[in-house]
Amino acid sequence: MCIRRLFQSSCLPWTWRAAFMKSMQCRQQRTHRWTHSGGGTYRAVIFDMGGVLIPSPASVAAEWEVQNRIPSGTILKALIKGGENGPWMTFMRGEITTEDFLKEFGRLCFEISETSVPVDSFFSLLTSKQVAKQFPVMTEAISQIRSKGLQTAVLSNNFRLPNGKSFLPVDQKQFDVVVESCLEGICKPDPRIYQLCLARLGLQPSESIFLDDLGPNLKAAASLGIHTIKVDDPEAAVKELEALLGFPLRVGIPNTGPVRKNMEIPKDALEKYLKGLLGTQTTGLLELLQFDHGQSNPTYYIRLPSHQLVLRKKPPGTLLPSAHAIEREFRIMKALAKAGVPVPRVLDLCEDSSVIGTPFYLMEYCPGLIYKDPSLPGLEPSQRQAIYTAMNRVLCKIHSVDLQAAGLDDYGKQGDYLPRQVQTWTKQYRAAETSTIPAMERLIQWLPVHLPSQQRTTVVHGDFRLDNLLFHPDKPEVLAVLDWELSTLGDPLADVAYSCLAHYLPPSFPILRGQASSATAEQSGKLAEFVANLAWDFAVKEGFRVFKEMPASKPLRRSYHTWAGSQSLLSPKGRRSYSSVPGAFPAHASKTALIISPEGLSPPVRELYDRLQRFMEQRVYPVEPELQRHQASADRWSPSPLIEDLKEKAKAEGLWNLFLPLEIDPEKKYGAGLTNMEYAHLCEVMGMSLYAPEIFNCSAPDTGNMELLVRYGTEEQKARWLIPLLEGKARSCFAMTEPQVASSDATNIEASIREEDGFYILNGHKWWISGILDPRCQLCMFMGKTDPQAPSHQQQSVLLVPMDTPGIKVIRPLTVYGLEDAPGGHGEVRFEHVRVPRENIVLGPGRGFEIAQGRLGPGRIHHCMRLIGFSERALALMKARVKSRVAFGKPLVEQGTILADIAQSRVEIEQARLLVLKAAHLMDVAGNKAAALDIAMIKMVAPSMAYRVIDRAIQAFGAAGLSSDYPLAQFFAWARALRLADGPDEVHRATVAKMELKKRT
Repeated sequence: MCIRRLFQSSCLPWTWRAAFMKSMQCRQQRTHRWTHSGGGTYRAVIFDMGGVLIPSPASVAAEWEVQNRIPSGTILKALIKGGENGPWMTFMRGEITTEDFLKEFGRLCFEISETSVPVDSFFSLLTSKQVAKQFPVMTEAISQIRSKGLQTAVLSNNFRLPNGKSFLPVDQKQFDVVVESCLEGICKPDPRIYQLCLARLGLQPSESIFLDDLGPNLKAAASLGIHTIKVDDPEAAVKELEALLGFPLRVGIPNTGPVRKNMEIPKDALEKYLKGLLGTQTTGLLELLQFDHGQSNPTYYIRLPSHQLVLRKKPPGTLLPSAHAIEREFRIMKALAKAGVPVPRVLDLCEDSSVIGTPFYLMEYCPGLIYKDPSLPGLEPSQRQAIYTAMNRVLCKIHSVDLQAAGLDDYGKQGDYLPRQVQTWTKQYRAAETSTIPAMERLIQWLPVHLPSQQRTTVVHGDFRLDNLLFHPDKPEVLAVLDWELSTLGDPLADVAYSCLAHYLPPSFPILRGQASSATAEQSGKLAEFVANLAWDFAVKEGFRVFKEMPASKPLRRSYHTWAGSQSLLSPKGRRSYSSVPGAFPAHASKTALIISPEGLSPPVRELYDRLQRFMEQRVYPVEPELQRHQASADRWSPSPLIEDLKEKAKAEGLWNLFLPLEIDPEKKYGAGLTNMEYAHLCEVMGMSLYAPEIFNCSAPDTGNMELLVRYGTEEQKARWLIPLLEGKARSCFAMTEPQVASSDATNIEASIREEDGFYILNGHKWWISGILDPRCQLCMFMGKTDPQAPSHQQQSVLLVPMDTPGIKVIRPLTVYGLEDAPGGHGEVRFEHVRVPRENIVLGPGRGFEIAQGRLGPGRIHHCMRLIGFSERALALMKARVKSRVAFGKPLVEQGTILADIAQSRVEIEQARLLVLKAAHLMDVAGNKAAALDIAMIKMVAPSMAYRVIDRAIQAFGAAGLSSDYPLAQFFAWARALRLADGPDEVHRATVAKMELKKRT
């Protein structure tokens, strides 16, 4: 029977016959359009829904069963159970309610799996917006099909939801015809439902193509003469459909190209990660392209059958301090989306560098236009005006965000934004400087003393320019603001000024910032000089000619080693600057001036310093004898209850976690937000008692380990290990030193780390592992070799090892001059076949040497800071002792040798303190790398100085100085030990000598 006769037959409902007759009329009107559509003989494409447009129930079930520990295949077996008369098919024909279906379906699942199955949970997931999303590749294909004049239809076996509406999670405007089984009362593979769809399209079977993922459905369609495509992978199915139709169904992504050399991403690792993040929707081929406008943080386009994504990552290689902060980008976009600012929807942040080489985050791809040329060529003046008006409007929206409501009131410091910006620019310029730019040197000194006062604090983008905006293709509307890497809280006028910069630059000027990942990084020096000259011209035009007599032919020199020339030590107003970096801010800028005494600290830090001193005098010094007795008692390997009590008191007074430097914790999320130099003054006070650092949660090795986790740990690692350490509820250790090799050279480490079945197997012999004997020690950071064949500095890795892991065997406690240093002690330990999950690796394989160096960041000089405290306490004890003792007829204080010793000790302490403070100051203003020489010098100087000062004090005490009645013996032991523990003197001397020889004359 032909289709026309079939639909004239009285055996079909009158509604079907009416639909057919109407569609035939429409077909006659549109035949000419189809003939010239470019689609060959095909006039329509018919799509199944589940498995073609959205994930199929079977694919959703597979992952859901794993997550809920349901026997594999249970859901699929229950779906096909009973065939045409089973609960699934009757449900899709609309013959039973959702409640009745779930009841019967649950019973079937129980029979199949012999366990209770939460079918309500599965049904909720299946119908959720998270899962029931149309595959982008299909959306794009449908758009292209319709643009060629072909019809589209969806032919779905679907069901009614509890609210009575049919489940159809697609935009019906995409289709000329929609046929739903639950509304028609028949399901595929019943031929009648295909015939109904063809009737509504007004087509013969041979004029249509049908896509489905199930064989029986395709077989039924093919028997009618419909051309069919089996969909196992939506991407592959679209390619097959393209071949049949004869025109492309996928549109290229603007501003993208092949991934550039040295910017490749390991696809296998990325696919595995996406599978874990997105689940079953990631099946199919992954297409990876790179955006050409992602200069600072490389940016990639990812196409999957189920998603179009954008991946933004940190670049490889050495990075400028605090640059490329993708973590902040992720946080700000997530918050601003909720506040109504147009930004891409972010999906996930991955801080684990082992996945694709560097941390990254994912967001949904948002199609639109990016205008790269700020002159907007090709647009009418009115159109250009509309574009820039839209740009200004969105900037107003950004600056109007309620910080507290958006949860961003701690996103950055409030106040002093412009001085901090200038300081950051100066540090980054110094870090990347290859030659002297005279205009830049003038600006570095001129800007700090001519900054306007800040009127408001808002979210600032930090890089607000036209090519960081995504526009609607058809109207002047900003769809999304991109590239939030430099965002913070600050003065909104900074964004306004930066957005106006393009007005003052020549049209051909490439608006690039010259970061390390830029393809034109080698040109950045010339660009920086051009902008510096432009900026200086502004200063001169405004009438500020403070440095107009400064000869351009004799630019300022700077030294990382010693004080610069006298000219550069004078501020513009003639005040002496104690900063060793020319161009640093004058003394009134507290964060950049070298503060040589507590009196010069800012009021908040000075108040903290005074509080710390009072706590030491009132609570710590008085109980030292009791703490010493506990340390020598039979209970010494158990923590002192008194210490635990003092820790709670210190925490209550805000004297807690003072050590974390502002540079790695700018939001003060974990610490007090002190600079290294500010902490040096407080650390010296804590160093006056052997017990104080633990009381304030500022003791080694925990400080270095916590800093390591803040710098390099994943969010999961931080949650498990960092938080208990910060709260003082746990202790930790770092296992690096080995008895059989010279461990001062980290490349000598021989302990092995071998990967096996998703775990790492550790074997090694370690000793001098401080803190490992403490019963509170829950974490061991283990350093060993993952690849002995790799380059020498890429062989080592660091793993986080729970102390209750089988195979960790403490052989014995080691003593320092007979002192056990209980309860933490120093252990000799064997690691025998210790099995650790793969996710416990820090940063990734081969990053151990880098981590070991980074762990010694600000922690590099904490021991030196404390040694100044040791020495001050020893000298104070010595002075009190010699005033109260008489020998050979006169007080010791009148003996010439004693006076000479006191004088020598005072001089040596002052010298060492200044060098400690200078090193800390350099770390703050120029970064750890620039301060490397000063760090090596102070680590060479401080232990030896303390050793001599304490030795003189012991000599003045006589035999009592050797006893445990005073802290001198332990001070002495520690000072001597730190000439090894903090790196051998010989290594530091070699470092200083090599850098001295490299220094330009």
